[in-house]
Amino acid sequence: MEKWFGSSWEALVAICLTGIGIYVAVILFTRIVGKRSFSKMSSFDFAMTVAVGSIIASTLLSPSVTLIEGIVGMAAIYALQISVAYLRRFKIVSDHVDNSPLLLMDGQKILQGNLKKARVTEGDLRSKLREANVLNLSQVRAVIFETTGDISVLHSEDENEVFEDWLIKDVKRK
Repeated sequence: MEKWFGSSWEALVAICLTGIGIYVAVILFTRIVGKRSFSKMSSFDFAMTVAVGSIIASTLLSPSVTLIEGIVGMAAIYALQISVAYLRRFKIVSDHVDNSPLLLMDGQKILQGNLKKARVTEGDLRSKLREANVLNLSQVRAVIFETTGDISVLHSEDENEVFEDWLIKDVKRK
């Protein structure tokens, strides 16, 4: 029980110095690789963020992981992300790495099968429609479950207004 609340000054100083070092490394790697490092554009971006967070925590709090080992581990994760981002240009890779957006509503019609696939309830859908300030279902042109897990609502007050097909080019309808 004593160990839960106590620590040596030496350990605390080591954590602070490691924190500074790992922080500088994250900034440096992010400047080199770019802001996408912490975006949530796809599942592999999310995995990158989780992996970097785990490496930071392990490096900071585990005496068995040195600062150099943490930096090398982060460098490997950043290198993997750059590689996957580049390789996603090829359809065979992007098909395995990327999720596809899924149509949840086509105009006023709720696509129940797609709601089930996305594990989205009608309550979740109503919530997103309210967030988008939809007052009538007639305003809805499309609702899309994005690759990030976000839900986008395309809507307009003008019932005759249609959206460009380019906006939903990669969206699965069924």
